Amino acid sequence: MAAVIFLAIALAAQWVQFPTPNVPRLPDGKPNLGAPAPKSPDGHPDLSGVWVPRGRYIVDLAQDLKPGDVSFQPWAEAVYKHRVDTLGKDDPQAHCVLSGTPRENAITYPYKILNTTNREIVILYEALHSYRQIFMDGRELPKDPNPSWMGYSIGRWDGDALVVESKGFPDGIWLDNNGHPGTESLRLTERFRRRDFGHIDLQVTVDDPKAYMKPWTVTIPLLALPDGELIEYACDENEKDLTHLVGK
Repeated sequence: MAAVIFLAIALAAQWVQFPTPNVPRLPDGKPNLGAPAPKSPDGHPDLSGVWVPRGRYIVDLAQDLKPGDVSFQPWAEAVYKHRVDTLGKDDPQAHCVLSGTPRENAITYPYKILNTTNREIVILYEALHSYRQIFMDGRELPKDPNPSWMGYSIGRWDGDALVVESKGFPDGIWLDNNGHPGTESLRLTERFRRRDFGHIDLQVTVDDPKAYMKPWTVTIPLLALPDGELIEYACDENEKDLTHLVGK
C-alpha cells in the first residue's frame, strides 16, 4: 500500500557524493549540521538545500497530537475511519496522482528548496517529480484560484520564519496516508524556521472548517541532506502492487 511505499528511503543512494560548496564542515570533513543557519543577502535565513522529513508524519500527520486536538466534522470522521479500516485502498496517490500539500512535505523522500529571487521560492520534490511556487512579491491569495494539488501559495517573512499561506486545493485531498480528509475550503499556514545549518522546523496549521471543527497544528522536522541531490522517481514503472490493494 502507499503507506509502505513512502516509508522507505535510501539516504546513501542520493546521487554521487559531490561536496556542496559553502557547507560548514567538521575536522573529519563531514557536514556540521549544528553550525549557524546561513543568511541570504537580505538578512533572512537561507532555506536553500536538499531536505528530508523525519518521522512517520506521512502515515499520520497528527501523530503527535492528543485525542481531541483534531476535531472532525461528523462526515469527515466517517470518511477517515473508512480509509483507515480499508488500509487506504482508495488512495488516489496509489494511481500516481500528486500527493499535494501538506502530504508532500511529510513524504520521506528528499526535496530541494531554491531561494531563486526575492520574488519567489521554489520547492522541487523528488517524489512524483512535483514542484511548488511560493510567491514572495507581496501579492494576495486569489479569491478563486484554479484548484491544484499543491495549492496556490504566497509567502512572507516574520522575523526568521518564512510564513507560507496556501489555498485552492481540490476537494477530496488526502493530508496523509491514513487519509485525514481535506476539502476545497482547506487553507494551510506553514512556518519554516531554520534553527541551524542542518535542521528546519516546519510548523503546519490545517484550517478546513468543512472537515474539522477547529484548526490544528503539527511540526514536521526536516533534516539537511548536504552533498546529496534529487534522483529520478518513477511512480508506475513495472507496477505490480495495485491489484493487491484490497483493503479489508
